[in-house]
Amino acid sequence: QVQLVESGGGLVQAGGSLRLSCAASGRTFSRITMSWFRQAPGKEREIVSSIAWGDVYTYYADSVKGRFTISKDNAKNTIYLQMTNLKPEDTAIYYCAADGTTGRSWGQGTQVTVSS
Repeated sequence: QVQLVESGGGLVQAGGSLRLSCAASGRTFSRITMSWFRQAPGKEREIVSSIAWGDVYTYYADSVKGRFTISKDNAKNTIYLQMTNLKPEDTAIYYCAADGTTGRSWGQGTQVTVSS
């Protein structure tokens, strides 16, 4: 199992920026894919972005392409989600997830609220 701790959420005005962090521990990470999901009130959890720990693969949902950037710091075992030009519809709890050979681990989530 991988332990995940998110940070960096908060309240921001539309058009603003936030950077989320997810610190991982507990296993080696070369074969793990890390992702950010979000869940807005009354909606299902949806994937936002993914990055493969061991190579350069990245994925972005269409709704965030060009605005969000996922990155990783191997030395710190941490991934980031840089969010720019935020919109009210980005308001949600953002969760970090790690997918490995033993299944998926989740972080506790961090709230992002974008005011109009």
